[in-house]
Amino acid sequence: MLMTLITVYSLYVLINLYVSTMQIGYISQAKRKTPVLMGSVEYMKAANYAVAKERLSIARTIVDYVVVLAWLSFGITYLNSAVFMQDAALETVVVVLGFVLINSLISLPFSIYEKFSLDEKFGFNKSTVGQFVKDTLVTLVLSIIFGGIVIWGIYLIMSTFALWWFWSFVFIFSVIVLINMLFPTIRALFFDKLTPLEDKELATDIQKLMDATGFVSSGVFISDASKRDARLNAYFGGLGKTKRVVLFDTLLQKLEKTELLAVLGHELGHFAHGDIYKNMAMMGAMLFGMFFIFGNLSESLYLELGVSQSPSIVMILFLIFMPVLGFVMMPIMGMVSRHNEYEADKMGAKLSGVGGEFFLANALKKLVTENKSFPLSHPVYIFFHYTHPPVVERLKALGMDIASGDKTALEGACPTIE
Repeated sequence: MLMTLITVYSLYVLINLYVSTMQIGYISQAKRKTPVLMGSVEYMKAANYAVAKERLSIARTIVDYVVVLAWLSFGITYLNSAVFMQDAALETVVVVLGFVLINSLISLPFSIYEKFSLDEKFGFNKSTVGQFVKDTLVTLVLSIIFGGIVIWGIYLIMSTFALWWFWSFVFIFSVIVLINMLFPTIRALFFDKLTPLEDKELATDIQKLMDATGFVSSGVFISDASKRDARLNAYFGGLGKTKRVVLFDTLLQKLEKTELLAVLGHELGHFAHGDIYKNMAMMGAMLFGMFFIFGNLSESLYLELGVSQSPSIVMILFLIFMPVLGFVMMPIMGMVSRHNEYEADKMGAKLSGVGGEFFLANALKKLVTENKSFPLSHPVYIFFHYTHPPVVERLKALGMDIASGDKTALEGACPTIE
């Protein structure tokens, strides 16, 4: 049984590496073609950034694979034997949090490199070392507190119910819904400073968009995201009465009013179509499958690992193999999500009135340029990773003519890496 799981994880890693390699090769060739949507300088920077990120992803994947093999070979047994407490619930919390914290420490150098080397090089990072340390420590404390509560809750369920995997699923899914409700509040308390939108005219126009879709918000806020990052973004956070509209200050600086309203119209399109609930339903289905699998694993697996079938070990195995199921589910979730994005684009253009397609198209072009998002990707990479359609396809769907002197840059064939 253990070898079967290792084989499955190994296959997952190999596919990941293959897809990343195809993407690097494709972009390395496409960047030599006539630029699409960007000027030649921006196009080259976006390509180099995409390749650099993918190479970092490959390094992470390889390190993660080695770490997983170490956990399965001796790490789980060692961690389990190293922690002994009279209170079984507390022992479970300490063991699982220990596993999570060790993995976080191993991945920390990658986060530091991405923030202060890669993002710094391409002009995204605006965060200081002090800000990064503060954010990391706050995240750590929140993870220990809330993670500990969740682990304790699952332990109680596993110790009480024979059908523990089903009730654990119900518990975790409920936690996810709660997090979605509290996310804007938590983020505002510990990370971003949110201030009410002062532009009354813009606020009125945004309110008209929300009224048109029945979106009831607790307010429109500006996030001081520029203190950490130069990327443009906005989000509609929360559920029920906690819903709020949050605009990154970088978005206000770069988009015209008509473009900004088109982007918000797109986001409201997701609300009008119930996409958040569809996404949560898909997440629920994935979690249900995961809990079912790990609730019915053979006892021989634990014998091969040299440990008992305790709640902490089950949770650790769950955390190790959850990315595999997520990767398997991603193509299905991605296809649904990409369809939803096209529909949200239609709604955004419609809500923007006459010229809405043009305003949204201009906004998408600016987002691609400012965020240095290379506009082309290998079809295999899109299949496995994209939750949004390629921007070129979105612009075509909006009726825009995408001019490219060399159409081979838009083809799906993967050239040899040079």
